[in-house]
Amino acid sequence: MAAERFPSVWDAIESDPAEAATLKVRAELMRAIEAHIRRKRWTQAEAAKRLGVTQPRVSDLMRGKIDLFSLDKLYTMANVIGLRTELRIGEAA
Repeated sequence: MAAERFPSVWDAIESDPAEAATLKVRAELMRAIEAHIRRKRWTQAEAAKRLGVTQPRVSDLMRGKIDLFSLDKLYTMANVIGLRTELRIGEAA
């Protein structure tokens, strides 16, 4: 039996295409925020202060706990620390 192939890991773990798309965006935002924190060499405490959240919340973000963050919260966090976010809308393939 051949292995089933998926366009992305999110499509493999989420059967609803809309939810898979949301997971992709959330993951991208989390990676960008984490990379920014590392680039700035902020401690988790310093990042928390700048983001307006607690240090354990930053720890969750840095550990990739995607299920604990809404798209709204991640978008806000990215903008608060000076990351430019852009939304592009087009027809589904």
